[in-house]
Amino acid sequence: MSVHQFRVQVFYEDTDMGGIVYHANYLRYIERARSDWVRRLGNDQNAMRDQGIVWVVRRIEAEYLATAKFEDELLIETTVRDISGVRLTMDQVVRRGDQVIFTASVLAVCMNAAGKPVRLPAEIRAKLVPTGA
Repeated sequence: MSVHQFRVQVFYEDTDMGGIVYHANYLRYIERARSDWVRRLGNDQNAMRDQGIVWVVRRIEAEYLATAKFEDELLIETTVRDISGVRLTMDQVVRRGDQVIFTASVLAVCMNAAGKPVRLPAEIRAKLVPTGA
């Protein structure tokens, strides 16, 4: 799966006093998209947690390019940029129609119950292919 797509409808509760999507909600939108993507890859996050492994976002670099408003339909695209033994870097783009309104680079790692990084499970790594590969 090279590009995962996930749609979000903007609700009134997502907006601020100015009637535009509150900036922190973009992080929620891209999180929902990543969760859906991981689930569609067949990764059972509950089973991982039962084994003592969880996904953790280590860093997000975000750029707000335009605003979204109440009732806009947004499309979030997620692609893998890079993968190593313990790190997964994804690019996420939020679009309203053809217009890119938000971009983010997300670095995620797997952690054990003690809070230490662990290698990405082999069955997950096998399903992840960087876009440029």
